[in-house]
Amino acid sequence: MVTEPVLSVRNLTTTFRTEEGWKSVVRNLSFEIHAGETVAVVGESGSGKSVTSLSIMRLLDPHNSRIEGEVILNGRNLLALSERGMQDVRGNEIAMIFQEPMTSLNPAYTVGRQIAEVLIRHKEMSKDEARTAAIAMMERVRIPNADRRFDQYPHEFSGGMRQRVMIAMALAARPKLLIADEPTTALDVTIQGQILDLIKELQQEEGMAVLFITHDMGVVAEIADRTVVMFRGDQAETGTTEKIFRNADHPYSRALLAAVPALGAMEGADKPLRFPRVDMATGAISPLPPQARPVDYSAAPLLSVKNLVTRFDVKSGLLNRATGAVHAVEGVSFDLWAGETLSLVGESGCGKSTTGRSIMRLVNPRDGEISLQGRDVLKLSGAEMQAMRRDIQMIFQDPFSSLNPRMTVGQAVAEPLIKHGIAKGAAARARAAELLDQVGLNSAMMDRYPHEFSGGQRQRVAIARVLGLEPKVIVADESVSALDVSIKAQVCNLLMDLQERLGIAFLFISHDMAVVERISHRVAVMYLGEIVEIGPREQVFGNPQHDYTKKLIAAVPVPDPDRRALRRNTPVDELKSPVRPLGFVPPVRAYREAGPGHFVMTA
Repeated sequence: MVTEPVLSVRNLTTTFRTEEGWKSVVRNLSFEIHAGETVAVVGESGSGKSVTSLSIMRLLDPHNSRIEGEVILNGRNLLALSERGMQDVRGNEIAMIFQEPMTSLNPAYTVGRQIAEVLIRHKEMSKDEARTAAIAMMERVRIPNADRRFDQYPHEFSGGMRQRVMIAMALAARPKLLIADEPTTALDVTIQGQILDLIKELQQEEGMAVLFITHDMGVVAEIADRTVVMFRGDQAETGTTEKIFRNADHPYSRALLAAVPALGAMEGADKPLRFPRVDMATGAISPLPPQARPVDYSAAPLLSVKNLVTRFDVKSGLLNRATGAVHAVEGVSFDLWAGETLSLVGESGCGKSTTGRSIMRLVNPRDGEISLQGRDVLKLSGAEMQAMRRDIQMIFQDPFSSLNPRMTVGQAVAEPLIKHGIAKGAAARARAAELLDQVGLNSAMMDRYPHEFSGGQRQRVAIARVLGLEPKVIVADESVSALDVSIKAQVCNLLMDLQERLGIAFLFISHDMAVVERISHRVAVMYLGEIVEIGPREQVFGNPQHDYTKKLIAAVPVPDPDRRALRRNTPVDELKSPVRPLGFVPPVRAYREAGPGHFVMTA
């Protein structure tokens, strides 16, 4: 028996008012979702995914946007409803989960009050009834100690738990349709796995229809029954998820899949591999050779870190005295050789970025040794520090915040050259033009400002800025995390090309395990400020020894639709706090050698 769809979108077209007139960003989009079904809308930034969800919910500014076509929910055209009618639909018949829960939750109200508010508004419950129902819903989305945590505020929850609060709020009124707009993008891989499992379980229990919006093809493969691929506002392709993954018709669909790093694809490879070059318009795929420059481990390391300790005081009371400390980095040791990529991986709060910043002396460590080409970094004075930073540079996660919006990109790239006395005036500008060409940008773009570039282009500008000083070591702190999959592949290839040509060593800080597996020579896994496992990439990924490493790898979504019924059953727990009381003495750690150069913490 053929059932009526819960949602039917027909010829949806959304246009925005611009200075040049009305511009369409979604054109003639059509799809259906039935009860109990998950439909994924996928595509890169600017493809129209999120605009589609906001159009369905009618959350766009009516003065600056137009929505045409039909959005039929259980027989009613939502585009024909009054705003008051839509208020009755939102949160009741359709609920939405956004990408960043902290911006969706009101910091001034407890999480329990915010969940209960939905029930009071749509189900006309009393406050006591709403509290009881809200606590039950919090327990249902696996929030531990729900009755106690009902009265806590959003800032007292971790990112994963805040997303669970958002899901509880969305499901409180038992909606027929759940729209999830990039709900796991901002989460660590283990938390992402828990949230995906949770959505699957709740969908089975409630028979909800789910519209899942994402750019992560691994997530699509694991959660979606059918997939809609969007490309620059148009519907490129739609079909069952298995069909699109196995035999996509549209070139863009094939290109999108080809650009996705798949965990396990490096099995048998003895050195890092570049991503294939993919033409996103035609789908043409050109494999690239692996890196040719070998790492000489018999030479002295460029960078040596021994027993690094970085802590931040926690102060409280009327006198603002230190009552404890955040043990952000605790006893970290590793070496880094010329031409090598060592990746630091782990969840948010594990100390990866603080390790990178400590090495750069952007934060001051409490203890330990940092040696760069034989120089003791922790004993350098101001002038010596400036000279040292010619040899070690940092690429940050968000290039927009690390580039001065009032400087042209040419000025931004030339600035370090002038600051360090390498070049001046016309010579600095000429060198900046060469550097932009080196990272694949046209030197004719020199007089543009950062806001005139895409995210991937801005990251290339940031890389060009770093290269001008000809550093020996580059700390790349989540430098590709915010990029689309095709741009991520391009930037990774660029970094690997530069490494092969110039012999640069990379300390690559990331939580993207599939990217790390592809580009790394060695991998160090961090947990609560400590390295729990370190070794050659093929051993850490092929034969993980520490329980936390195994947990990280098992949580990574793989772009394989055969895994759609997968349940990880990861225990629901939050990352433990790194805050310790004053006088706390960390335990002495011991490591065993699991293989050549492969060390695992045992105590």
